[in-house]
Amino acid sequence: MPTDTAPRVEARIATVLRLAEFESTQLVRLLARFDLQLVRCDDRQPIPGSYWGDDEAGIRANNLYARGDTPLHSILHEACHYICVSPARRRCLDTNAASDEAEETAVCYLQVLLAEQLAGMGRARMFADMDAWGYSFRLGSSQAWFETDADDALQWLGRHGILDQQKRLAWRLREG
Repeated sequence: MPTDTAPRVEARIATVLRLAEFESTQLVRLLARFDLQLVRCDDRQPIPGSYWGDDEAGIRANNLYARGDTPLHSILHEACHYICVSPARRRCLDTNAASDEAEETAVCYLQVLLAEQLAGMGRARMFADMDAWGYSFRLGSSQAWFETDADDALQWLGRHGILDQQKRLAWRLREG
């Protein structure tokens, strides 16, 4: 028997934390540590540099664009693309980070680490929001992937100097 899943999907997606619900001063400070500037867009206007459109964050150079209805996980995801791209790609970054699978996995891992730096977000909320939004992981959930299947992401982030030898944030952009 066919069922309409759209209302369930919309209800699930409505539960993610959005910029308008979040005190953004700490987010602005976090992004500034990576030379990123949060640019607030008018509600219901297209978001510049948004790869997916709708309410998804956009990136152009070091400007990260978002509206009040933009999910916080989307903002952190685009920030992590900026952090993880090579310097040559960062100089001309506009809308599409053009990352490969290894870099995309590292971006997802890093966005969880950055979420831990934000009071009111944290790791657990990031996992819940990633799962609600539909991020896809081999083990079925972002938390299971992060805790047991993300060695490739850790190695990538370490190799590019984004994490230090203790697997902590090094607070710098990819250099090579």
